[in-house]
Amino acid sequence: MTTARPHPPTPPPQPTPDPVGREHRGGAGPRFGYGTNGFANHRLEDALAVIAELGYQGVALTLDHDHLDPFAPGLARRVDEVARRLDLLGLAVVVETGARYLLDPWHKHAPTLLHDEPARRIDFLTRAVRIGADLGAEAVSCWAGVRPDAVPPAVAWDRLVAGCATVLDAADRAGMTLGFEPEPGMLVEDIAGWQRLRQALGDPARFGITLDIGHCRCLEPRPVPECVHQVAAHLVNVQIDDMCRGVHEHLEFGAGEIDFPPVLRALTDAGYRGLVAVELPRHSHAAPTVAARSIDFLRAAAEAGRAAGAAPTGLSHRATEVA
Repeated sequence: MTTARPHPPTPPPQPTPDPVGREHRGGAGPRFGYGTNGFANHRLEDALAVIAELGYQGVALTLDHDHLDPFAPGLARRVDEVARRLDLLGLAVVVETGARYLLDPWHKHAPTLLHDEPARRIDFLTRAVRIGADLGAEAVSCWAGVRPDAVPPAVAWDRLVAGCATVLDAADRAGMTLGFEPEPGMLVEDIAGWQRLRQALGDPARFGITLDIGHCRCLEPRPVPECVHQVAAHLVNVQIDDMCRGVHEHLEFGAGEIDFPPVLRALTDAGYRGLVAVELPRHSHAAPTVAARSIDFLRAAAEAGRAAGAAPTGLSHRATEVA
């Protein structure tokens, strides 16, 4: 057990989530969080303590082998322990489901909803929904997966719609909101694909979008702030990282091409008050240092966005200049 006793800022009250995730709208600006997939070498309790002590207001919790494994014994007890820990530290939470080898030790992310046998993925996602509800999570995030070569596109699409419908039924029963994430290279990789999927599902109230800011720069045709406004009505979860056009690589702030003050200003202007969680899954080797640099950068970018409005600010992207 960690002996650290961090003293994070007192968080705002956490109302019961509504179907489209607007419960935190109205306020001064984004609430920053950090993803536990960037703390893969830490015990979960230690990762949460570090994240809180650095001043983050929330955590994007990726269910994984060492971070609240949904298949290990004693799940109810462990979920309760994590819920108490989050409450003690003043951390809000979203649940992420992107663990690489949780379901299959040989194949990354397999099976997905697109595979011939998707039952284990559906079971995992429904477990995540129940865990999210028990934790008081603001959203549970998921994605489509990469289409297997042997599965025709039309078949893969039908499987995705059917799988999402099953998970949505579980979300409705649990009172949980889903944030579906467009992911480069997957069957649904952009906002247009998410819109098509939502329509195919009948525009359900609890089917929102998880928007990764880096992905917007990677492949969306619009500027990143315009992407934010495009999906504002359904935005329930935000991941944030730097990225370059055409390259799906999560980078530290300042190592890519994104101008962040206008992006953070766009989130504020759009009325989004959910978590904006740093998504750096390949930086666990230096997690505390990277997390500290990241919140310094985000605070400076948010302040620059507030000062300059929605116009470009000229703030340098270099993280070292705002550390």
